[in-house]
Amino acid sequence: MAKVTVRYWAAAKAAAGVAEEPYDAVTLADALGAVRERHPGELTRVLLRCSFLVDGDPVGTRGHETVRLAEGGTVEVLPPFAGG
Repeated sequence: MAKVTVRYWAAAKAAAGVAEEPYDAVTLADALGAVRERHPGELTRVLLRCSFLVDGDPVGTRGHETVRLAEGGTVEVLPPFAGG
């Protein structure tokens, strides 16, 4: 398992109540599953609308179970932003 930092932005940060937190996970799906277990309320609903960056790279439409996480990596949780 890799130790990663999950960083929350905007509505995700508000729902989590923290800006970032550590997780142990092999894939993005594992990390997000752990996030949902730790924050079963509003953050779980916010995650449905989010996009994700893993070590600065957009995940896009790739299956979260196929996105492997590196030791010391970062997952950015990005809700939709308003504006143009």
